[in-house]
Amino acid sequence: MPKETIDTLVIGAGQAGVAMSEHLGRAGILHLVLEKDRIAERWRSGRWDSLVANGPAWHDRFPGMEFDGDGEAFVGKDDVADYFERYAGKLGAPIRCGVEVTRLTRLDGQAGFRVETSDGVIEARNVVSATGPFQTPVIPPVVPQDAPVTQLHSAAYRNPQALPEGAVLVVGAGSSGVQIADELNRAGRQVYLSVGPHGRPPRRYRERDFVWWLGVLGLWDIEAPAPGTEHVTIAVSGAEGGRTIDFRRLASEGITLVGRTESYAAGRISFAGDLRANVEGGDADYLAMLDKADAFVARNGLDLPEEPEARALLPDPDCMLSPLETLDLAEAGITSIIWATGYALDYGWMDLDVFDETGRPRHQRGVSPERGLYFLGLPWLSRRGSSFIWGVWHDAKHIADQIAIQHTYDTYDAEARGLGSGSEAAE
Repeated sequence: MPKETIDTLVIGAGQAGVAMSEHLGRAGILHLVLEKDRIAERWRSGRWDSLVANGPAWHDRFPGMEFDGDGEAFVGKDDVADYFERYAGKLGAPIRCGVEVTRLTRLDGQAGFRVETSDGVIEARNVVSATGPFQTPVIPPVVPQDAPVTQLHSAAYRNPQALPEGAVLVVGAGSSGVQIADELNRAGRQVYLSVGPHGRPPRRYRERDFVWWLGVLGLWDIEAPAPGTEHVTIAVSGAEGGRTIDFRRLASEGITLVGRTESYAAGRISFAGDLRANVEGGDADYLAMLDKADAFVARNGLDLPEEPEARALLPDPDCMLSPLETLDLAEAGITSIIWATGYALDYGWMDLDVFDETGRPRHQRGVSPERGLYFLGLPWLSRRGSSFIWGVWHDAKHIADQIAIQHTYDTYDAEARGLGSGSEAAE
């Protein structure tokens, strides 16, 4: 099979890859995007059936195209995938689907990379890894796989009907865990929700969505997380038209809250005694955001109605007053455990020394120390918004600019070696 060459190869055609293609095209940089499945496939098959975007349509989009319909609506996952397919079509993005990258190595004695794929070898001067943060689902090794209970990651959950009959333990208090627990409870299942440390912003406050408040308060542009908070989950949801996550309300609607899931033995699962602290930590985060919003309104003289009822907290439910320490799965009728416990990065296909001791890429705003290699779509790549739809678009522009800058240096070098005649550069 003949070798293919390209200036810049983008790996992944999700929101990051599509954004990268737009900015490379604008810069006049010849490029190719490889996608092992379909465009934005993770939105289609890597999510549960009822998932919607966590931000309203007016915000969670690229600048070049709006979603159809109500801008305040939270768009369903398939419509989000369709949006990126249409956007790529509008760009005429050079995306090749059904091609998986299996190995990436540095070329010997020359600039660029050798990229081995399921469709042959490609040599590229630049490579952008746009594979995103949701690569390998993580299930903590707490409950043995041979335990008499169905275990699955939230990435494999689809709907209540697909689970065995019986009660469900959902582990994880971020957006995924809360939405899945709520859906199961609405479907008539007995649900236990394991709540760890989390942030809990208001969905909407004083007639403005949470994403608007983050924007005007400058919080999307924070360049680094507070120490120890990089991986703290955020409990926010656009489900049911969007409403503030309230764990006390979920308990009042029938969900049993428990602390962090710690261990398993002889059919019993044990929980940490941190439920109250975790819920109250989320309350503090929530109230702090209201304080910042109120201060912003007062300082700027905005005509946004006060909302004192937003500060009223429901009484602590019984499951917080007398939290469960252990739970016998059989006695509780629990037949399924859903682990909403996040993802790990997987760069096993990349044979390059560009990772730290934890396996995370070393980079500065997506620019790797290996010349010509870039990363896009990761959390906190440049700021808080980096792994969100609109944020990845801006990060992609920065990376395209960096590639264009390197082209300038390469052009100078070629002309200098041609002693100003440009003959070698032309050749």
